[in-house]
Amino acid sequence: MTRRLSVFDNPFLLGFDEFERAIDRVSRSASESYPPYNIEQIGDNDLRITIAVAGFDMNDLSVQLEQNQLTVRGKKPPAQDDDRVFLHRGIATRQFQRSFVLSDDIEVKGANMDNGLLHIDLYRLTSETTIQNIAIKKPENKEKMLEMQQKNAAIEQKDSVPEDA
Repeated sequence: MTRRLSVFDNPFLLGFDEFERAIDRVSRSASESYPPYNIEQIGDNDLRITIAVAGFDMNDLSVQLEQNQLTVRGKKPPAQDDDRVFLHRGIATRQFQRSFVLSDDIEVKGANMDNGLLHIDLYRLTSETTIQNIAIKKPENKEKMLEMQQKNAAIEQKDSVPEDA
């Protein structure tokens, strides 16, 4: 099995596996173009995702948040008007799934629909930066540590000598 190289393979970046997975998810969904959407900042800590869902009813849509992934799905029931003849059909009502990866400090406040646009309101939590000082301790007693190491070495040596009965 081959593994692709990543910036997160750097030994100084420990514990960033989730970020790598998030980038993979985003890159896979970057090629999707339907339905079109906007992301706007509507306040200091408020964001809004607006998705064009013309032809969809509220009952045809679902908005879910699982872990940090916001997923919007649209599925239209089969058309009942088989007697209609379209000369041009430019309003797409095919099913879709659009995903957004949210950071840990983003909360979903709610969603509403207005004039064929689905608005999802988000709020960015603000947190204070904390600095933690870590104390560096001296060994309590170097002689005591040396004595313990010698005892452990003697025990290991005694255990490795075969016993003759």
